[in-house]
Amino acid sequence: MKRINKEQLRDAWILFFILGIIMLNYPFLEIFNKTVQVMGIPLLVAYFFIGWPISILVIFFFSRSLTTKGDKKEKDPLESL
Repeated sequence: MKRINKEQLRDAWILFFILGIIMLNYPFLEIFNKTVQVMGIPLLVAYFFIGWPISILVIFFFSRSLTTKGDKKEKDPLESL
């Protein structure tokens, strides 16, 4: 597995943070704030219920890729920052 250096790690975390902020701000909230319902759920609520777990999964898979198979103990991915 390819090891990620500190600079790439910092850039990726900054990118995830910025994307998270963009997802929860005016332009995207206005796009999904419609009277349309998806399976009886308002579109904005469905956006939150789908978008939030997906963002958590992306961060989870990213943090799992930081550890290598040869590590004896689990390391905190933010410890190297």
